[in-house]
This record gives sequence, structure tokens and C-alpha cells, in this order.
Amino acid sequence: MTAVISIIISYLIGAISFSYLLAKKLKQVDIRQHGSGNAGATNTLRVLGLGPAIAVLLLDCLKGIAAVLLGFWLTGEGMVAAACGIAAIAGHNWPVYFGFRGGKGVATTIGVLATLVFFAAIIAGVIAIISIVITRYVSLGSLLFIVLTTVITFFFHGFFDYPAYLSYFILFIALISLWRHRTNIKRLLQGTESKIGEKAT
Repeated sequence: MTAVISIIISYLIGAISFSYLLAKKLKQVDIRQHGSGNAGATNTLRVLGLGPAIAVLLLDCLKGIAAVLLGFWLTGEGMVAAACGIAAIAGHNWPVYFGFRGGKGVATTIGVLATLVFFAAIIAGVIAIISIVITRYVSLGSLLFIVLTTVITFFFHGFFDYPAYLSYFILFIALISLWRHRTNIKRLLQGTESKIGEKAT
């Protein structure tokens, strides 16, 4: 029962859409009706500017961190903590408070993965940041981070002393992210994806 409660609370934490709330507070608009239509940090940058975007990025990351730590704290079970992380990502993507229309869960996923598999996430994160600096494609960097973290965890979990079961949880997270980014992947392949500083197409 404690595990179930942990997962439900994690979903409800994840469902808090900071980009939506900040857009309503600062500009009295629904951020999902502007820019790319995504309730996340990148679209917050387009619609509200740098400061609010950084705030959303950090707060969304904290949702993922809080969910994983909550699972550990209430149950002491790594599998429950990983499930709580997935619940927080699901909450961000499909928030009950906002008609189940959320973001793509990148920042929350960063928080979850950094808490579960810190060293794998750091390695993948450095490569992802370099790719964003070079290409100015945030979506490409996000996808690289998630895919590389998954690959590193799957093949090197023994080296980092991660439990083997984490590989499967993180693979599931990666599949969710790839599905949520399917339109971005299509635009990247077509060369029509928006870069940082450009309006969403």
C-alpha cells in the first residue's frame, strides 16, 4: 500500500505544470496555445523569455528528483523509487490538473535519471549539451541525453554498480520520451526542426 501511495503522490507532483502556471501568472496566457504548444522549458523560453525558462527547467527537474527520493524515503525500495520517477514523468506529460495536456517530460526525466543513475546521466548530459551548443537543436540534445543514458545504463550497469533492473525501467522511460518526441524526430529528419532562438514551425 505504501508503494501505491508513493506512486500516486509522485504522479500528482509531476502533474504540476510550472510552465502553464508561470505563463498564466506573467502573461495571462495558456502556454499550450503559443509557440510550439508544448508545456515545457523550451517553449517557455520562446513565450516568456530566459528567466522563466530557467525557472521552469529547474522546477521540472526537481519534480523528478522529489518523486524518486519520495519512493526511497517511504519504502526504501529502488524499484518503487524508479516507478515513482516514471509516475512523475507521466504526470508531467498527462497532468490531471490541466486536462491531461502537458509537456514532453524532458526536464522531469533529467531529474529522474540524474537521481537514479547519476554517473550515466552526467556522461550523457555532457554530450547532449555539446550537441545543443553545436546544432542549436534542443530536441536533438534531449533525445541524445535520454538514449545515451539508457545505453550506458543498460550495458555498463555493472561497472557503475547500478541494479540490473534499472536498465528496464530506464528503457521504458526512453520509449515514452521517443514517443512524445516523434514529431520532433520527423522534423529533425526533414531538416525543419526549430533551433534555439527561432520561432516554432
